Amino acid sequence: MISAFIWGVGLVLLIEGLVYALAPLFVENMLRQLGEMPVNSRRIFGASSALLGAVILYTVERFFN
Repeated sequence: MISAFIWGVGLVLLIEGLVYALAPLFVENMLRQLGEMPVNSRRIFGASSALLGAVILYTVERFFN
């Protein structure tokens, strides 16, 4: 269980690092746009992203293991 968590954190860091390394201007623009969004919209976006991530993890665990 803990190894899967650490593996997941490493994967997130890898993907985010690649995004910052390969498209820094895109990240700047996206952060600027997020700063202009209302707080409730950011909360809904965050909750939706978390839910989508949970569905993906459940699907992978259920059908590919």
